[in-house]
Amino acid sequence: MNHVLCGLAANAALPGELVDRLIAVADADIADGLASRTDLSREQALDLAARVEGSAVQLAYEGRLTAGDINPLTQLQAALALLEAGSGRPDWARLLVEEPDAERRAKLAACPGLPADVRELLAADPDVRVVAELALWTTADLAARLARHPHAEVRRAVAANEATPPRVLAMLINGEGRPPAERCLVCDSERTPYVHDPHCPRPDCDLPSGASCSGSHESTLHELVEQALWNPATPIEALVRIADHPSALLRCRLAARPDLPPETAARLAGDPVPGVRADLAENPAIDDSLMRVLAADRGHDVQHRLAHNPRVPLDILSGLAAATKIGSTLLPRIASASPIEVEDLSRSPNPVVRMLLAERRDLPAEIRDRLAGDPDAKVIKSIAGHPGLAEAQLRSMVERHGSRVIAKVAANPETPSALLEYLTGHMTPVRKALREVARHRNATSRALLVCLTDQNARRIAAGHAALPPETIVELLGDHDWQVVEAAAANPSLPPAVMAQLIPELNEA
Repeated sequence: MNHVLCGLAANAALPGELVDRLIAVADADIADGLASRTDLSREQALDLAARVEGSAVQLAYEGRLTAGDINPLTQLQAALALLEAGSGRPDWARLLVEEPDAERRAKLAACPGLPADVRELLAADPDVRVVAELALWTTADLAARLARHPHAEVRRAVAANEATPPRVLAMLINGEGRPPAERCLVCDSERTPYVHDPHCPRPDCDLPSGASCSGSHESTLHELVEQALWNPATPIEALVRIADHPSALLRCRLAARPDLPPETAARLAGDPVPGVRADLAENPAIDDSLMRVLAADRGHDVQHRLAHNPRVPLDILSGLAAATKIGSTLLPRIASASPIEVEDLSRSPNPVVRMLLAERRDLPAEIRDRLAGDPDAKVIKSIAGHPGLAEAQLRSMVERHGSRVIAKVAANPETPSALLEYLTGHMTPVRKALREVARHRNATSRALLVCLTDQNARRIAAGHAALPPETIVELLGDHDWQVVEAAAANPSLPPAVMAQLIPELNEA
């Protein structure tokens, strides 16, 4: 891989004539960067698509190529991309359904708006993977028909399809109104009874870890129920009995359903597996009384997940802040707090509560400034990134709390250049702070040169436009390929150097 040319392909300042030269010598890696350029002309996009088919696929997905630009006979993958995006031609689908490669037919089966005759051909495909992919994405009427398919893998896909009618989903779960499945992927390839070794050494084996079949296709049918639990179209009435299912995984999925009835939630609150109770704790469907029960639950992750529930009462949340390590993150309930609640939270005697509030970036100036002067470093680390803070406030944070808050101050997008230089030049550098300075829009060349002394920050700083041009050129010879690519992508790289780096076509 030519890392210099890969970097140049992504360089926003690369002149148009050099883009043309780069297209002429592009391989698949260089084409990835070129296809991502927003300044590609239509002619350049067509030239790139003609040279590297992978870029044609990317350009097709992004809507920068149309059906008139693609020949489905020679650019099959791009044609599939346009069909998947809903921009292809129906006659392409009729051509591609005859494609001998089953993986490509499966990709076709996932495309929207397929002609009815193509869907019927895919539904009768000899490869069950193709039929299953169709079942996952097809229309309600065909999904209902495929629910009777003899292969359990197809039925599993029907259970995941949100277009599948609710009554069909209920029958799939209960096993009613449908003949039993005759086959699954396990018994297709192995003599039953069989349990797939999770550490299977066979490189050509594609069975899922732990897949099993004793003649009843149990692992696939278990996955069918799991998919139905994720499916919002599945009627909750068909799922509540899973509260007593021996599988903890299925009970976890049930506990997370947003339409969970109160009586079922109450049963799951007593589940012996903490993971089930943790999924329940984060579910906004549970009521305040159940949240108070779960707030006292010391099971692994239960209290932590309850803190992330968007409907948790603030008094419960305040108690959780004292009882469990939540971390510095913007919790949904904090984000939705009213102005009065924000005022109360800002005056909480618990610094963790003030820290959680400080993660908001829309605080009134008065509350922001109050938190900026907080004596607790946890609060300062959270408020340091808030917009509107003055340079004096940011400097005060660093002077009071030192290395504990430097990285957060450096990450504030409004931190001025002078303070960034101070953080890198007048204090013992903190590695994380150097990485933040290296990507900061206000970073100066002086600050960036310090960042180059740290290997991780160097990879970021090499792409910063404020670096001196001569330094950027030097970095093109760095031993670290990530530094080389970043330097080549740097918009401050002199155009004359860019031109020297791209070989002429007859030299490629």
